[in-house]
Amino acid sequence: MNQSVPAPEPIRVLLVDDQPLFRRAIASLVDEQPDLVVVGQGNNGLEGVELAHELRPDVVLMDVEMPVMDGVQAASRILHDLPATKVVMLTVSEDDDHLLPAVRQGVHGYLLKDMHPKELFETFRQVMRGENPVAPALVGRLLAELRQGAPTAGGSPEVQEPPALSARELEILRLVAGGLSNREIGSRLSITEGTVKNHVHNALRKLGMDNRIQAAAYIVRQGLATPPAP
Repeated sequence: MNQSVPAPEPIRVLLVDDQPLFRRAIASLVDEQPDLVVVGQGNNGLEGVELAHELRPDVVLMDVEMPVMDGVQAASRILHDLPATKVVMLTVSEDDDHLLPAVRQGVHGYLLKDMHPKELFETFRQVMRGENPVAPALVGRLLAELRQGAPTAGGSPEVQEPPALSARELEILRLVAGGLSNREIGSRLSITEGTVKNHVHNALRKLGMDNRIQAAAYIVRQGLATPPAP
């Protein structure tokens, strides 16, 4: 007798934003997805932290600017206390000064509020696959800020490739630093998405890092990142 395979559990999402209308609109859209479910909503960062401890969501979608406790502070507490929970930040502006501090706290993604709903849904799926999506409009600013501490041409000795990384792993991390997803990297290099994921996993393990953004920051600071060709 054939036994049906049970459907995977939906990704459990906690929404934290001080704009009730926006938050409820997002909740309505998310709940229409068969693999996503909103388990709670918070009005500020402190509520977000409390709800995260109570509900243990898979992903927290966190606004940056909020009363009582801002999103970066709340994200830091959630990431420290609940390491299995992913945190994705939301901002209204490409000029957001919280971008780099949030990345340094270890957030798993950073998005602009004007994105298409499909991009948001795919972001939840990406972070659960171990990816760290950053809105393309924010990638340039993030890398520019990271490069402020990177070696400059002619200003310091030539930087050597980290001996622990293979040529392929470094090539893939350079594309990660350019904001490409695993799927896009696989298409660029004519390899499978699974192969890309394995290379990223191995590179993170060798570097002793937790996520893709930290690895991208490392190779930028070491002067190893080169922008991917269009």
